[in-house]
Amino acid sequence: MIAFVDDHRQAYGVEPICKVLPIAPSSYREHMAQRRDPPSCRRGPSAT
Repeated sequence: MIAFVDDHRQAYGVEPICKVLPIAPSSYREHMAQRRDPPSCRRGPSAT
C-alpha cells in the first residue's frame, strides 16, 4: 500500500488516498521518515 500511495500522492495527495485505503496518513508519514532515516543509521546518546 505504501508503494501505491508513493505512486499517486503527487496527483491526489496523501490524505485523500488514505481515506479510501486502510492506512492512516500518519502511518504513511512515519514509514517515509524511517525510509529517509533508518533506525540503524541513527546515533543515540551512547554513540561515539
